[in-house]
Amino acid sequence: MDERTRTAVCNTQSALHSALRLLDPVRLRCYSLQRCFRVYHMGASIMESEAGIMEHTDQSTITERVDRLTDAYRSLLMGSCPSQSAEDVALLISSAVRGLVPHHRARAPAGICNDSWVDVSCLSLTLLVRITSNLTSRSLSPAVTWYCEDILALSFQRLALMSRLIDQFQNDDRVVSHLAAKAVSACVFHQLHQSGIFSPVWLQKCVQVFSCSSHGPDLDSCLWSLTEVLKRLLKGPHQDLLGELLAALDASLSALCSKFLPEERTAGAQCLMDATSTAGLLLDLLEVLTASSLIGGADLCLKSQRITIIHSSALLTTVSCSPQYFVKKRALLLLKRAVLQKAGEDWASAGLLSTALRYNNFHSDMNMLAHSVLTAVAAGWLQSVQVKSASYFGGTKVIRGEEGHKPDCVVLRAVSLLLLKSMELHIQTARATGVDSALEVYGYLQSLWGFLRRCSVQLTEVTHPCCWFSLLFGDQDDDMMEAAKALFSIFLHHRRCSGLDDLALLEAACAHGSNPHCHFLLLLQTISFDHSILLDFLISTETCFLEYFVRYLKYLRGDWQGFVAACGRISWHSSPLPLQHSLTESGGGDMVKVTCKGRSDQVVVSACVQPTTGGILQVGTINLVGYDSSDQSDPENMEVSEEEAGPSVCESNKCRAMDVKPKISGPPVPMRQKQYGSAVCKPNSPLQRRPEGPSVLQIEQPSPCPTMSGQLGCETSARAVLCMSQLREVVTRLHSKKLFPYNPCSLLKLLAQVDNCSQPHV
Repeated sequence: MDERTRTAVCNTQSALHSALRLLDPVRLRCYSLQRCFRVYHMGASIMESEAGIMEHTDQSTITERVDRLTDAYRSLLMGSCPSQSAEDVALLISSAVRGLVPHHRARAPAGICNDSWVDVSCLSLTLLVRITSNLTSRSLSPAVTWYCEDILALSFQRLALMSRLIDQFQNDDRVVSHLAAKAVSACVFHQLHQSGIFSPVWLQKCVQVFSCSSHGPDLDSCLWSLTEVLKRLLKGPHQDLLGELLAALDASLSALCSKFLPEERTAGAQCLMDATSTAGLLLDLLEVLTASSLIGGADLCLKSQRITIIHSSALLTTVSCSPQYFVKKRALLLLKRAVLQKAGEDWASAGLLSTALRYNNFHSDMNMLAHSVLTAVAAGWLQSVQVKSASYFGGTKVIRGEEGHKPDCVVLRAVSLLLLKSMELHIQTARATGVDSALEVYGYLQSLWGFLRRCSVQLTEVTHPCCWFSLLFGDQDDDMMEAAKALFSIFLHHRRCSGLDDLALLEAACAHGSNPHCHFLLLLQTISFDHSILLDFLISTETCFLEYFVRYLKYLRGDWQGFVAACGRISWHSSPLPLQHSLTESGGGDMVKVTCKGRSDQVVVSACVQPTTGGILQVGTINLVGYDSSDQSDPENMEVSEEEAGPSVCESNKCRAMDVKPKISGPPVPMRQKQYGSAVCKPNSPLQRRPEGPSVLQIEQPSPCPTMSGQLGCETSARAVLCMSQLREVVTRLHSKKLFPYNPCSLLKLLAQVDNCSQPHV
């Protein structure tokens, strides 16, 4: 041991004596003094061994290193201590990281293959991540825990491994720089978990790189590392330290985003944001920062947490101007999640996002975001949004001639929701300030409708504008509910400001695709009029269906005639399928019906009208979820049959609705009597039957005939009433047994009032 090493050891032992006097009793119980001294004495031999390790490296030692690292990794995976000592493993990891020189793709020692040395380094970094993660999760036995703690103590306290890992952020080898960032993130969070402090070396590096704002692996690694640490803080028990970390990085993060997301697009800014990897990592970080403002509570929100709102105009410009489609799409999804208040929904719990208190200026920030979106749309932003063909995990699908154009529905939904929610926020602000404009709101809807027709062949073929709602959102429950709620707010705003009578109001709403009755019926068609799916929506916290449903029922009980008229309109159009499905694949499948044996007064039907080739609408039963396991149900009297004939669906629905009424009743609600012409319901309208093939109830495609329109409107209305009656019955049963997650009395009262309104018309 040379003089320099002896001096370092003496200084370390002196520092250890001082530190041990400050250790709390809990830590003294975990680590004996003898063990602590042993760790620091081992450091001397490790420093001496490492000093000459690069001088005696050849191909045989590379193979030996791989074997030893592999053995250590496998042992830790099995939850046992490796055969090597802790100091040997620490030396292996440190020397492998030291062997990589930044700015060169693995400048290994002389005579050693570069790829072999990179493999050793990657394996050592992976082992370090495994050790740190196991310690953080506290999933190891005491013996293995002490073993891993010895490795980390030697690596970071004696060998300055953190500085060497951070040096690898600049490595041109992307795999090495990423693994180094992953290892640093794990070690930073472990240190925070143990001592409650952040690594000063890592923090200083992030501030330095963000302030410089230059492209390269250094910036990418810092972005990824900070994003990972913030995610862990938001998901773990250390949310109180989040403000401390963001306060230290607030100025540098603001400077970084100001350079990458300027208000005006310049040539330099375009080059910065067009780097796909850096732009993607920056947008990921912005989503985490936005989520932290939602989860952090009502405390003061830092500027870095509001970057998405502050630079929303620049993000909209990125969506329209970036040559990289991935960057466009990622920026658009960030704005969509910001306006929906769902930033971080992929990794944060829904309850955490929905129940957290909002910061003081949250509503003004959301109004700022809505204003930026509406201003851009008014300036023609929708015309510059590019929508490519549908993509899948392998990339963008090549479209064949016979397949037609299938657009990227993720982008279409994101653009639609971003505009609809911005309009909803604008309406709320206008109502508060007393400045309302119905024409302005419908002008934005016309712009959206033009954008959708330009980007989708299927939407171009739609004759009833309200059907775009079901076509676009039919496959995404959460987006569908958000869109329905926003469109309902837009409709109510137009009703309040336009001064039109009820008939003209609904006609104008249908012309602009915002009739709430049509949307509700299309929603029921999308779920095949299955009340059990509505029950799932009511119980689930993943959608806003409960809020939307209660608001719509309050409106429905006073406008039943408008609902009946909408049933006639919807029946004139074949049920739309989501854009992900080809229009030529809308038919098919065997259709069955459900009847009750021995009881002619009660027929339970879960029917769906599906468009088929040949101009025929088939009525069949589709029961996706069964809730008939309670004692009040009678599954023995039910039979699935393809041959036995039964009563018409209108008659069945009427019997079912009347059977539910005596169980729950509500006070009658006075209705506004209106004349809605063509949608008069005739409950006993017979259904036509095909003479050959299986016995399947069918309805001919609607023709421009008032009689057929009335029959189809009656059919749709009866199935909707039956669905809501069944929903009321099952919610009542669950509530009576205290199995419903919340008090549904107000909801049941509304359903009973709607049922009373429907009785003269069913």
